[in-house]
Amino acid sequence: MSNTVILAEKPSQARSYVEAFQTSTKKQGYYEVSDPVLSDNTKITFGFGHLVELATPETYDSKYKKWALSNLPIFPDKYKFIVGSDKKKQFNIVKGLLNEADTIIVATDSDREGENIAWSIMTKAGVNLKSKTLKRLWINSLEQEAILDGFKNLKDGWNYYPAYQEAQTRQISDWLVGMNGSPLYTLLLQQAGVKGVYSIGRVQTPTLYMVYQRDLAIKNFKPEPYLELNAQIVADSQGFEAKLDPYKRFKDEKQLNTFMDDKNVQMGQQDGLIKDVQKQQKKTSSPRLFSLSSLQSEINKRYHASASETLKAVQSLYEAKLLTYPRTDCNYITEQEFSYLVKNLNQYLKLVSNQVSLNQIEPQARYVNGKKVQEHHAIIMTKTVPTTEKLNSLSKLEKQVYDMVLRTTLAMFADPYEYEETTILTQIGEALFKATGKVPTNQGWKLLFKSDTETSKDKADTILPAVTKGQAVKAKLSADKKLTKAPVPFTEGTLITAMKTAGKTLDDEEAQAILKDTEGIGTEATRANILDGLKKRGYLVTQKNKIHVSEQGITLCKAVELEPLLTSPEMTAKWEVALKQISQKQRTQENFLGQIQRFIEKLVAEAPEQMQKSESLTQQVATQKTVESEAKKEAEIGICPICKQGKIVDKGKFYGCTNYAADQPCKFTLPKKWSDKTLPKTAIKALITKGETAKLKGFKSKKTGKKFDAKLTIKEGKLSFDFG
Repeated sequence: MSNTVILAEKPSQARSYVEAFQTSTKKQGYYEVSDPVLSDNTKITFGFGHLVELATPETYDSKYKKWALSNLPIFPDKYKFIVGSDKKKQFNIVKGLLNEADTIIVATDSDREGENIAWSIMTKAGVNLKSKTLKRLWINSLEQEAILDGFKNLKDGWNYYPAYQEAQTRQISDWLVGMNGSPLYTLLLQQAGVKGVYSIGRVQTPTLYMVYQRDLAIKNFKPEPYLELNAQIVADSQGFEAKLDPYKRFKDEKQLNTFMDDKNVQMGQQDGLIKDVQKQQKKTSSPRLFSLSSLQSEINKRYHASASETLKAVQSLYEAKLLTYPRTDCNYITEQEFSYLVKNLNQYLKLVSNQVSLNQIEPQARYVNGKKVQEHHAIIMTKTVPTTEKLNSLSKLEKQVYDMVLRTTLAMFADPYEYEETTILTQIGEALFKATGKVPTNQGWKLLFKSDTETSKDKADTILPAVTKGQAVKAKLSADKKLTKAPVPFTEGTLITAMKTAGKTLDDEEAQAILKDTEGIGTEATRANILDGLKKRGYLVTQKNKIHVSEQGITLCKAVELEPLLTSPEMTAKWEVALKQISQKQRTQENFLGQIQRFIEKLVAEAPEQMQKSESLTQQVATQKTVESEAKKEAEIGICPICKQGKIVDKGKFYGCTNYAADQPCKFTLPKKWSDKTLPKTAIKALITKGETAKLKGFKSKKTGKKFDAKLTIKEGKLSFDFG
């Protein structure tokens, strides 16, 4: 009897498949399932994401346990893959099932990383794949209908082998850069007098460097004054403002006066003439559908959520069967998705309070284009329309994400936003001044976002009076003094876009049209993790949604800035192109890893001398030491009242003595919270310096739950109440 095993990526994914089938029996580490779409004797098993991982350098040779420049570069002849001790039990279950199977259905996430997870498990398990039938489940939704349809239409598993090769090459190349670059720069910085471990990454380092360059541009920016010549026009007692056409800035009054003399105009009141009046009916289409990056960017802009928070929310909505597959870089859907959206339009529309007509029920190429959908389509709603109860059970961010995808998808069916654009050209002397006004004639899709669109304000700001060509008017010229503006700091949203465009600044919505054809750095699946890693390591800091590089991050940037391959987004983007060529069978894994090895050899050979000669790095090291020293003093609350030698410092979840690591450690600590009250820093300081606090309010009794007031004191090295 034939034996089929379905390999899922993680337990939750396996459960989604199990729920779609008619019957199932739970076993240790797998399920037995049956359904008309499955062959007899089918089991579903699962990994915990990456069951199999690349081994660390010391696995190859114990000398790598201690970092040393003499050990670099590290290039294993053959890469070792290991199973973590906490995952061995499940791996052995999966291994047994796969080896017994006649047919294996790869049902991990439908992307390159999913291939890597599945093939790594199968390879490590020693499965003789040539003797098996290998199939692939490829779906965009975890709804029952989509799952069953996917199992009815399984693809040939071998077709996805090149995608695994690409993902594994990315994994190995990142390992090579990290395992060589991190010890190299850490040891060189330690030689320069900087403490700590520094992390280098193929994608994370150029990402950090982009933020560093932006911060540098802001810091070095010097605002320059300029003058702008504007006209206040009055026609039949109605006024409007007009700007010089073509627009021009003047660096000083002398330049402005020369221009005015040439054009026969002067400051103040003078006569003018309406030279031309143009009226055009214009339309604006609704925003493009969301890829993961554009959704992360929009949610960050509106709600200040981080890229990883948004990804977590979209993943959760995908697993709840409400949104389609999240890790997509595509802004298009196929006619198949368009068809089910049309059928469910009225149901979706009930989820938004705005009254809007959805008349566009024929597919438009701006949104629907099967040729542009390669692996996954844009993020849209599934056929499952949530109940009010279901929506209320979602977290705040999940609701915001679902609502944003819902409105943006519905907007594709609404009329375009239409407006009449009036352009008035006024001649004053020999100079022309232009005024442009917009009057909405059909709000169209904008009604779906009405809470965000101050339409009445737009109208008040943009209506121009009725004038005719050749009409005489009065004009008053004035020069406005202005200053050039500094570049704006990155937010996580704009940084995600910058990663996707390899540093090219594309902020406007229309840029989405070309993003798909632009090679960025990182992938849709990894960018959020890259930013998270940079923040966790303390290289990037977020202040009011704006991202900046820390002193530690600046030190790293100054250390790597002479190696363009480590800092250039364009070069990293070329690597991404080369990696994609592996899955397209245009390049081999050996070819790419050979390139990476040559790069690392260059790095190991050149970095020591570069860093020794770098004056800016020497200055930065001194700056960082000063900053760290001041931060250390700031963190010190006072001398330890117990050992009288160490200092009491903030250790995160509690306050403790710096003498803890000495030969005779002092174990004195103070909590940050005591009897349900968060202790203010002033109280901690008083305890350390005076031995007691003033009377504090808001303590809560564990027995009765009642609140009470008391002093705090230190008795025999312990914190206690003083009710005296």
